[in-house]
Amino acid sequence: MEHSVGQVAGYAGVTVRTLHHYDGIGLLSPGGRSHAGHRRYDDADLDRLQQILFHRELGFPLDEIAALLDDPDADPQEHLRRRHALLSHRIAELQRMATAVETAMEARKMGIDLTPEEKFEVFGDKDPEQYADEAGRRWGGSDTYAESQRRAARCTKEDWQRMQAEVTSWGERYDALMEAGEPATGERAMDLAEEHRLHITTWFYDCTTEIHRGLGAMYVADPRFKAFYESMRPGLAEHLRDAIDANAERQE
Repeated sequence: MEHSVGQVAGYAGVTVRTLHHYDGIGLLSPGGRSHAGHRRYDDADLDRLQQILFHRELGFPLDEIAALLDDPDADPQEHLRRRHALLSHRIAELQRMATAVETAMEARKMGIDLTPEEKFEVFGDKDPEQYADEAGRRWGGSDTYAESQRRAARCTKEDWQRMQAEVTSWGERYDALMEAGEPATGERAMDLAEEHRLHITTWFYDCTTEIHRGLGAMYVADPRFKAFYESMRPGLAEHLRDAIDANAERQE
C-alpha cells in the first residue's frame, strides 16, 4: 500500500517539509513516485520513519541515525547505551536547574532577595519554605505569623548565614549533651532549650514558654519536624520536647 507525503506527515505528526528534508539528505527516500512525480511511501518506508522518529526522540543527530539504519556493522545497542548515558547526564543537569528555580521562587515568596547561588550557599539542601504553606494555613491570620513574615522579608544573606550558623552550633552542643547522657530535666538541657526559644524570638517572633511547649510537642508529633531534629541525633526530638517542658516549668 502506498501513501502520499501528506498522508505520511499526518500519520507521523511531522511536517511535509521535514519529510522532504529527510529525502533530500538520503535518510528517508520514498520507495516510489506517482506518474506526476509525487513521492509515494510504502509500508517499509513507514517502518523506517518510525525508527527515525524513535531515535530523534532520544536525541540522536540525523547523521548517526543514518549510520544506525544503513551500516550493517553498526551496533545499535552500543549507540543506545551511549545515548542513555548522555540523557541521564542531561536529566541530572535539568533537575539541578529545576531545583535552583524552585529555590529562587520559594525564597522570593519569603521576601529573601538573594541570587540562586546565594540561596544554595545559605540553605544547602534544606528548603527555606518547606513548611510555609502549612504555616500559612495554621497561623496565617495570627499576629505571630505576620511578624515572622515581616522579619524574614528583612533578612539579608548575612542574616540567614548567621542564623544557620547558630542552628548548627546549637545542634552540635545538644548532640554532645545527649552523648554525655545528661537528662532532659538537667540544667544544661534546659539552658539549651531556653537558647532555642530565644533563637526563635530573635529571628521570627516572640516565642513565649507556652508557644514553645506547643512547638516541642509538634517536633515529636509531626514526622517532618521530627525528621529534622532526628537528623541531628536520634532521639533528639523527644529529648528537646522534655527539655522545653522542664525549662517552661522552671520559668513559670
